[in-house]
This record gives sequence, C-alpha cells and structure tokens, in this order.
Amino acid sequence: MCPYPDAMKPTDSTTLIDDSVSDVGPSGDGRASEALSEDAAGQRDRKAEHIQLALREHMQLGARYFDHYAFEHRALPELDMAAVDLSTSFLSQQLNAPLLVSCMTGGTPEAAAINRNLAIAAEEVGVAIGVGSQRKAIEDPSASARSTFQVRHLAPSVPLLANLGAVQLNYGYDVAQCREAVEMIGADALVLHLNPLQEAIQPEGDTNFSHLLAKIAKVVEELEVPVIVKEIGMGMSPTVARQLFDAGVRVIDTAGLGGTSWARIEAARADDAALGELFADWGVPTPDSIAAVSALPDTITIGSGGVRNGLDVGKAIAMGADIVGLARPFLQGATESAATVVASMRRTLHELRICMFCVGAADLESLAGTPLVRRRI
Repeated sequence: MCPYPDAMKPTDSTTLIDDSVSDVGPSGDGRASEALSEDAAGQRDRKAEHIQLALREHMQLGARYFDHYAFEHRALPELDMAAVDLSTSFLSQQLNAPLLVSCMTGGTPEAAAINRNLAIAAEEVGVAIGVGSQRKAIEDPSASARSTFQVRHLAPSVPLLANLGAVQLNYGYDVAQCREAVEMIGADALVLHLNPLQEAIQPEGDTNFSHLLAKIAKVVEELEVPVIVKEIGMGMSPTVARQLFDAGVRVIDTAGLGGTSWARIEAARADDAALGELFADWGVPTPDSIAAVSALPDTITIGSGGVRNGLDVGKAIAMGADIVGLARPFLQGATESAATVVASMRRTLHELRICMFCVGAADLESLAGTPLVRRRI
C-alpha cells in the first residue's frame, strides 16, 4: 500500500454517481421521462436529473468485469477471522476500512439530503468521502447552493474530497477556483474529474479538452492540498495514467468501465437512446484500469467503477488498488437515511472480511497481490 507523503499535507465527475430502484422511462428504452426535474424557474435541473437517472437499472452497464476473476480458496487459512484487520491510511489519515464513498452529487435539495446521509455514515464507519462537482456552487455562491456540499461538520475525522471538472480549466477556471472548492467544504484534497465522453453526449457539454494536461500540472504544483485525478466511469488507460504521473499527479482514481453508464444517462437527457447504446460500453474495464494505474511508482491507486460488494473490493485490492471507491451501492440508501447507508457499508465490510479470511489474508498488505484466477465467462 502506498501512503501519501506526509510532506503533502491535506488542509465535476459531474454530479458523479459511479456508479437502483426505478425502471426505465415509459418507452422502456432508457429515455428520460416527463418526470425529470425542473428548478424553481422551470428550467431543467441537470443535477437532479443525474440522480433520478442513475437510480434506474437500465443506466447500469450490465457487464460485471470483476466476475471474470476469482480467488483461490484456502481451506486452511491459518487465521482467526476475528483478527482480520481492514484498517489503512489515506491522505495521511487513518481509515477503519479501505473504502471511499465516491464523488456523487450536490447542488440540489435532493443532493443535500444524500450528501448529509453519506457523510454521517462515512464518519460512523470510518471511511473517506467525496462530494459531487462543485461548479454549481462556484458559479452560484449563495448559501443555499454551497450548503448542499458542506458536510465537514458531519464528517470531521475522515478524509473529505472536493471536486471540479478538469475541463473547466479551459472555461475560465484556474487555481483560484480550485482553492475555493477546497476551502468551501474544508476538504483534504481536490478531485479533478475527466469526462470527455459524458461531455460529448451531454446536451450542454463542454468539449474543449485541449492542452488540459499542463493546466492540471499547474494546479498540482500550486494547490496546497493533494490533487486526485479521476475518470467518471470510462477508466484510465496506461497512456493517460503515465501522462498524469509525469504531470505530478500522485493519486489517480480509475473510475473504470463496469458501473453506471454516463453515455446512457446523458443520451437519455438528450432524448437519443441510440447514441447512448452505441457508446455504453466505451472505455477501459476497471480491472485493466487498476493494473494501469498501480503499475506507476509511488502512486496511490483508487480502484472504482462497477464495484458492487465486498468481494469486488477484495479483488480490486488484490489487483493493486490501495483503496476502493463505491457510489451506487450507497446511493439508494442515502435517499432514505444515514442508518441505511451505515448498514450497507457494514455489509460490504463483512463481505470483505470473509473474502480475506478465506484467502488467508490477515490484513490489506497480505491481500494485495493475492493471485486471482481468470475465469471463462
């Protein structure tokens, strides 16, 4: 496991939901229904639409790339399951388990309740948490917009991640806005998310991704907290992972292919389901993305994208992830209560503990590098 250097002291995934309860729209083809949200002025509310659509089963890719791999069962683990240690460190802070509540949402009343419940749960269980893209709060500095992201008082002792879309560095943003996002929520790090496919399909997308790498490098150099770069569900290739490393990025979140399809979500919003289906499986599967990022030296790998249970978490760590991000498994619970999210987290950790016990791994260091067998599916 790769701890973040102590010297780098901690201080838009557009409304990312990585990663379901309701069905697809009336047509059954994944198009947005007439019930999608509008704001008080009668304008379409993109943030609320993302939440509603991400809860629909059809917006999941359907591929289960982690199922292509299996651990070798150890009938004699030589281990007391009660002694399995899930603890780790992240951004120089101790976690009870190697989980990150991936960046999801903010900027709407629905998002405020979701973030509140996620933060309370993250604090109780002792895991890290990120918020959704704060662009809306940067451009609308009203207390009502900003408060939907401000959860530090609910999660005072765990790592909290701010979040902006990297592409906004080509639309007037600079280090000042990045710093503002961090200070707005008292964050320990800033996530810059990469989402070219989402922006290309999104009706109001920003698609100028030219010369971004140098601007990311500038933020890394000048911002007072660590910068994490992530995809939002299409993964990191070896080429991009190396480019980010060479630009100074030392924490990379894979957000690989296998979970929520942002191609489908944005195509539904654009009433163009066929386009969403064409690009639904575009990207780098999460296991391949973890391999690409974890091959870099002195880099923290956050494995995310289609992680749905504790066994997936165990596989991600064995593949090279240092911590593992989940979003959709906690989203529905977060629309209900913090207690529901806590129960889901504890279930995930119970599953991880069983996995580690049955491969004879007493701690995460032992689990890392445990061989996985490729299955034929």
